Amino acid sequence: MHFYNIIETLSRQHHIVLFVDMDGVIAAYDFGRKFDFDKKRPLLHHLDVLEKMSHLEQVELYILSISPKEEQIEEKQRWLDQYASFFPKDHRIILAKPQYPGLSSKEIKVEFLKQFQAPDKVALIDDDNAILKYIHHLLPYVLLYQDSELVD
Repeated sequence: MHFYNIIETLSRQHHIVLFVDMDGVIAAYDFGRKFDFDKKRPLLHHLDVLEKMSHLEQVELYILSISPKEEQIEEKQRWLDQYASFFPKDHRIILAKPQYPGLSSKEIKVEFLKQFQAPDKVALIDDDNAILKYIHHLLPYVLLYQDSELVD
């Protein structure tokens, strides 16, 4: 429970808002099923760690995911209902790329994080190094974690 221990220790002194990407972090990234999200395999160990974190008093968990198509938002919601219902519905931020013409996924995430009003610490766990590097460059106050931190 390496990542749990990191967040639990930090939460003793700070309120933490932790954003969690879906594809490749809590759901297996399957190149053959890019648009069939509700059939993706859940990464159960990652989900177990995050569910345990959801009980920490000073930690708020949010989903922050980008969908290539509007229709995928509902698929992702159904998937979360089935495998990760500990993420409250109002903590599920699923943004459709068509709503942000000309912006890449990393740019969409940065724009969202810039506007989010957090009480103390903001953290993000993602599987995409390009996104993590981009956010680190533009928003150095965001605590960034690679999805491999969830693996013990």
